[in-house]
Amino acid sequence: MAAMAAGDEHAASEVLRGLARHLNCLNEDNKSTRKRALELIKRETVDRGLPSSVLQEVFSALLKPLLKCLSDPMERCRETAIAIMTEFIRCVPKPEESLPYLMPCLAQRLGEKDVREPAEELRLSAVEMLTLTLEVCGKHLAPYVNEMMNILQRTIVDPFPDVKRESCKCTVNFAKCVPEHFQMQAESLVQPLMQTVAHQHSRVRVSVIEATGAVIQHGTGKNVDDVLSHLAQRLFDDSPQVRKTVTAVVGDWLLHMRDRYSYFHKLIPLLLSSLSDEIPEIRLLAADLWKQVGAQWEKENEEDIKDKMDFLLTSPPFYPPGVERPGLGCRELVVRNLGRLVPAIAHDVTDWLVPTRVRTSQLLSVLLLHSEDHSIQHLQPLLATLYRACTDAERDVVSNCLAAAKLLGTFVPPTVFLKLLLDHVMAPSTSSHPWAALMVLAAVLGGCSRPLLKPHLEQIANTLAQPDVCQEYQQSCHLPHSHTVRPHPSTALESAQFLCKVQGLESVMELYRQHMGQLLDWLSASVNTWSSYSPQRLQLHIIVIQSGPVIGEFVSQLMPLLCCCLQPDKDTEMRMSIFTMFAKLLLDAANTLDSQGHFRDESEKFLCDVLLPNLVWRAGRTAAAVRTSALSCLLALLHGGLLCLEEKLSPLVLSALEEDSQMGRLLACRSLSTILKLIGTSLHPEALNKIYPELLKRLDDSSEGVRGVTLQALGLWLSSLTKDYNPELCAPHLQFLFQQLLLHLDDPDSSVQDRVLEVLKTGSSVNPALLKREVEAVRDKQRSPLYCDQLLEHISSLPTETAPECPE
Repeated sequence: MAAMAAGDEHAASEVLRGLARHLNCLNEDNKSTRKRALELIKRETVDRGLPSSVLQEVFSALLKPLLKCLSDPMERCRETAIAIMTEFIRCVPKPEESLPYLMPCLAQRLGEKDVREPAEELRLSAVEMLTLTLEVCGKHLAPYVNEMMNILQRTIVDPFPDVKRESCKCTVNFAKCVPEHFQMQAESLVQPLMQTVAHQHSRVRVSVIEATGAVIQHGTGKNVDDVLSHLAQRLFDDSPQVRKTVTAVVGDWLLHMRDRYSYFHKLIPLLLSSLSDEIPEIRLLAADLWKQVGAQWEKENEEDIKDKMDFLLTSPPFYPPGVERPGLGCRELVVRNLGRLVPAIAHDVTDWLVPTRVRTSQLLSVLLLHSEDHSIQHLQPLLATLYRACTDAERDVVSNCLAAAKLLGTFVPPTVFLKLLLDHVMAPSTSSHPWAALMVLAAVLGGCSRPLLKPHLEQIANTLAQPDVCQEYQQSCHLPHSHTVRPHPSTALESAQFLCKVQGLESVMELYRQHMGQLLDWLSASVNTWSSYSPQRLQLHIIVIQSGPVIGEFVSQLMPLLCCCLQPDKDTEMRMSIFTMFAKLLLDAANTLDSQGHFRDESEKFLCDVLLPNLVWRAGRTAAAVRTSALSCLLALLHGGLLCLEEKLSPLVLSALEEDSQMGRLLACRSLSTILKLIGTSLHPEALNKIYPELLKRLDDSSEGVRGVTLQALGLWLSSLTKDYNPELCAPHLQFLFQQLLLHLDDPDSSVQDRVLEVLKTGSSVNPALLKREVEAVRDKQRSPLYCDQLLEHISSLPTETAPECPE
């Protein structure tokens, strides 16, 4: 052995003798000379494959010159020096002998406030060399904790992402290597790590989280609060690998951190949140870690829970089907920390960030599944949290919280939850969203077993039947659009069919027939207080529309109710809604209102007392909309064959021809057409002469639809002229009418020209001579010659007895 050692010493001396000139060249001013010298040193030492014992001797002699080269102004020289030292550290049997010189030099180079190494690739190489030194030297680095911490504090926040990652790797290894010494200064790394935890590169974030796990695990435990909020944010990270790393780190803390019992209430929510992650791998990892945590706690506290072991291991009755019950240790951990977790849930479920609210609402279900009936002692704050969450505009938050409410119904006895829930339902004034309590109540009842709920059904029904509950109605603008509480039509129909079955009735119509009188009396009692937001308006709509021909049996009760709520001083939106409903009924009057033939007895009174007052002009767009609705109702009445009171009706309809609303003008024209069709021939000439001038104005309407209906009405007007209408006495009226119609033979729209021609043909039998003279005057002016010729030909074909001479 001595001979071998002497041989190695001799070999080392030979190598160093060969390097003497190169070492001297390292002090030369010429940078190329220094670079060449370092390359030759590398070739003659680490590249030659010398025995490790020889390299040890050589490294001891070369270390100081090489460390000096770390300050060389030439980047390539510094790079080669780092590469040589890295290979020496990897190959020599006692690399720890270099630490007294290496660590202070690296600390000076990388650990100062102003980092001296400008090249990011060389900073990376230096940190990689440091990591290698840590791997091969191990506990020998204990005396150099200060230098190590100074370096890591700077390199963790290095601008170069790869340096950050390598520094985090070095931190993890250092914490495991010298945990007793690392613990004393671990706190100094928390701030630089938290500055880097949100770095734009996901791989850097992963490395930082792993390093944070080691720093907290091997630290004093005082800095848990400093990092928790940052790690909680990383649970929302877009990168699944980042979320997985957070899950693994938190699980490791719950299993191995020395002071973990003090932080259970803060760490448990982070791990349980990952049970709802969208990535299956992360959910499985979280579930596995959580089982380990529960099993370990159970083992550590076996004496405390041995009395509970028997009954706590038996699943409670009516446990949610298809759901695996958490282990005893997991359940006990949640139960013992629930008092601290519920306030945090209540706070975060109203967070301004949607992802936080969604994740919190998911966590609530997980906690309630673990706490089972122990949630009773926290029921009031839990319900308050659910009420608020159900008003959230985010659909996922609401659905998650309703799932949590269902779990409350599963585990909490009805006698307990009904007392709190029904009181809240009955006191809507205590909440700005009274319907939220109904949503929660419905979900809780959905989770409760039927046998347990059955004794309380009457109490629940009585509460829901209270007017302040079942008739509470808010303006839709105050409700989140997607969460308006409204029974589905199919559900309401099923309920009606079920009532028929209970009462032994053959059909829903029989159900309406049996109760319609009471329903209308009940609605009439409050009609004077109705507005557009009154639930009674909706109820009236349903029973009138859905009852079909049955409503025709109760017209004498219905009409006074409608007359009351359609008076001009009532809510405008309500009147529009009811007019629309009434018009729909009138379009099929034989199968609704007039199924028994009783409606005609009421129609004249309805026209005079309701429709006519609502057709009187009032200022404002809303008033115009009401008039349009009333006109639609009038038109439906006329189509039903109502013999109207022309002397009262015509002035209002004629006035409506001037409505700003296109629909209003169209309905007015159609109403006039229908009146003329029904009673035109019985109208007095004076009344007829008041109608046509207003119709002529509409020939220039901006709406093609209005113009078309106007021409139809003018044709009906001409058809209404009987022998009582003296064409000679009324010649000025006819002359004006013909002149105006002839003007529109020049209309740009050929279809309008054709319809005008047909109207004039209809009027030609009234006073052919007058029309002929007006047509000839138009033709002489070279206007519409083709149409004029057709019209003259038609006049000449008329029987002579119908063509009296036109008076001059």
